[in-house]
Amino acid sequence: MGKDEPARARHVAIIMDGNGRWAKKRHLPRALGHQRGVEAVRRVVRSARELGLEALTLYAFSTENWRRPEEEVSDLMSLMKRFIVSDLEEFAEAGVRLKIIGDYKAFKPDVVELVEKAMARTAGNSGTTLAVALNYGSQDEIARAATKAAAKGPITPETISAELDTADLPPLDLLIRTSGEVRLSNFLLWQAAYAEMLFTDVLWPDFTGDHLKDALETFAARERRYGGR
Repeated sequence: MGKDEPARARHVAIIMDGNGRWAKKRHLPRALGHQRGVEAVRRVVRSARELGLEALTLYAFSTENWRRPEEEVSDLMSLMKRFIVSDLEEFAEAGVRLKIIGDYKAFKPDVVELVEKAMARTAGNSGTTLAVALNYGSQDEIARAATKAAAKGPITPETISAELDTADLPPLDLLIRTSGEVRLSNFLLWQAAYAEMLFTDVLWPDFTGDHLKDALETFAARERRYGGR
């Protein structure tokens, strides 16, 4: 990249927040908010591919989400299964590679089987990588990575980075959170050390490809100094 060329984001991560508030504002069931959130995922994945992103990481289910009501967790699992079944072929044919970060094997066997088949189906693709965080917590990821690094030798930032769930992805450039909340919620804490942040009031079900494009344009206008001048 030349001195006067704008920065180009390779890897964007999104904390998809606001499904429940979207439904509440419309006096609709919370489950419908999650359903509309899945529709937003479809739009944004397609846009990420069209915009040339190398990687898009989505925070789908955190380690803390198990504390939600059992019915809501069940609804989320059902939506995830339907999404994989209905959208897998489109993404596979478009060159999207599916990657999972976090301990997805904690889910029920039918979910684990679907996820593993989807990853195998797209493993050879070389387009945009869609990394989905399932049963993911960043502090747990860092602890696991440090343990693995220590077993191999000295612990350094480089050896820990090499053991993170995202080790095969480009460095994180931009982290977006929807719905107006301004916190990271245990998401990509290590990876976000030098990432740009963008917090928007847009609720996730209303987030579109145009919002993603605007975010990338905002990123391109920023000067990234990495602690320098």
